[in-house]
Amino acid sequence: MNDVQTNAEVSTVRNAAGVEYSRRLNQRQAQAARLQRRHLCLGNIRIAVFIGIIVLSWVTGKTGSPSVYWLLAPILLFIALVIAHRRVVRAMTMAKRAMDVYSRGLARMEDRWSGSGETGEDFKDPLHLYAEDLDILGEGSLFQLLSTARTNMGSRCLSAWLLAHASVPEIQERQAAVIELKNKLDLREDLAVTGESERIAVDPEALALWAQEESGLKDGRWWAASLAVCNIAALVFGFMVLWTPFILLLLVNGVIMFRSRHRLEKVFTGISETHRNLDSLAQLLRRIEIEKFESPILQQLQARLITHGLAPSVCIARLDTLADLDDSRHNWFVRLFDVPLLYSLQVAFALERWRREYGKGIEAWLLVVGEIEALASIAAYAYEHPEDPFPEFVPDTNESSFEGEALGHPLLPAEKCVRNHVKLGGKSQVLLVSGSNMSGKSTYLRVVGINAVLAMMGAPVRATRLRLSRVAIGASMRVSDSLQKGISHFYAEIKRLRQVVDLSASQPALFLLDEVLQGTNSHDRRAGTEGVLRTLIQDGAIGLVTTHDLALTSLEEVFPDRVRNAHFQERFEDDRLSFDYRLRPGVVTTSNGLELMKSIGLDVP
Repeated sequence: MNDVQTNAEVSTVRNAAGVEYSRRLNQRQAQAARLQRRHLCLGNIRIAVFIGIIVLSWVTGKTGSPSVYWLLAPILLFIALVIAHRRVVRAMTMAKRAMDVYSRGLARMEDRWSGSGETGEDFKDPLHLYAEDLDILGEGSLFQLLSTARTNMGSRCLSAWLLAHASVPEIQERQAAVIELKNKLDLREDLAVTGESERIAVDPEALALWAQEESGLKDGRWWAASLAVCNIAALVFGFMVLWTPFILLLLVNGVIMFRSRHRLEKVFTGISETHRNLDSLAQLLRRIEIEKFESPILQQLQARLITHGLAPSVCIARLDTLADLDDSRHNWFVRLFDVPLLYSLQVAFALERWRREYGKGIEAWLLVVGEIEALASIAAYAYEHPEDPFPEFVPDTNESSFEGEALGHPLLPAEKCVRNHVKLGGKSQVLLVSGSNMSGKSTYLRVVGINAVLAMMGAPVRATRLRLSRVAIGASMRVSDSLQKGISHFYAEIKRLRQVVDLSASQPALFLLDEVLQGTNSHDRRAGTEGVLRTLIQDGAIGLVTTHDLALTSLEEVFPDRVRNAHFQERFEDDRLSFDYRLRPGVVTTSNGLELMKSIGLDVP
């Protein structure tokens, strides 16, 4: 009934992916080292040219010879060196980011990933029906293992897919996209390194809200530009003849700026926060726009980018330029000319024009980036774990099912992961797992649950085979009390059980109940568990229940065609406990409570 993949088998299957990652890592390391040398060389040449310009300027000023025009050549050379140096630094930065990409990929393949990368802590919901129980978010979580996203949109999309189940057609579309993306290593690398910023901190909600907000500022760029030109002409006229026209125009501009101040505030409010890293976002969009996709969902996502006849990367680049102009308004030199040139007003007109023309499309563009990054994260996992297959979904039937062969836990190192089979559905609608402490009951529930999460989001599963129907997951495993809210552990547990029962009443469900009703006495636990299981069975739900109370194992007799007993066991030899973590049929016949107490020196019979 059990199956374990050996380390040799896992190593053989992953070898090709590991070799490719190592090859690319070595290439990027060599590239970074070469660019580092070029960076130092160009830096030294820049210093030498700059010193040469200073010396030549001093000689020119001292002697009047050579001609000042001789300075043009070294100045132009210096400018060219600055441009070349920036390109080298940019390329070196991207090479180092690529090194990190493949180093992290190798760490994931070698089970050294925990403790690095984004945790998804910000997306936690304490009321979620399985996230905390199955380690979906947080340190050492499934999110941390999967996520390669650089944007808030990608992280948010991935967390949403982990926390809510897709329909079967959506799952199958995502599987096809993942299969295509997993071999597009160049695209996945570019998504991870493109742009000036390592992390693209665009706030999608704030940016979309700003893009669709109405300030009431009507377009007046032509008369504003005309007034600015008139002011320049009046300024020149003032220096040559009379200052009166300039002063009058300055007063007119001042009145215009004063009357427009509230509308300008609406336009500029929050720009510094919402318009961060737009240059990197534009480059990311550009990379997605030029890629050729074959799977339907990727083609649909790419098609959603073209909403205004202009590439989103160009639109975002324009917005980035306007955001830079807004930022320049705080420069003291620009402020001197703000009123004469109506600078702030003209920037506001340009921002408003951008909002009118492209504002409605930005939300769709950001969602596309998020979905592409989420799919790329799953694709990276699929590439790095080629032995993990995609699950198969059974046609719609009246009965839920979940049949897995050699299921393992994706968050456990391969050498420590003992795999077990599971079959839920039909006459095995409920599996009642008994066993002593630390024997593996809770881990078994998490193995089933986390693979169900992977399956329902469109990812490969840690198994040799998994066949299931679409199910919603409800778990009661890490329920805790709350001193602040005055809630006991038992009350918190029965509230969670109520949520699981309600879930099963509304849709096909997979329930995972660990040490069910442990907060009450044996009699109430037995009666309560029977009542809960009766309701869940009637609703057609499938699931697992663990217990160390052997009185519950008699429920197989109450529901002979629906409940089946299984167990984990241990051995106590030479004052040491040992576990094989293998699931066996029937009721457990051993216990370790007394032996554990004796082993630490407690005086028990």
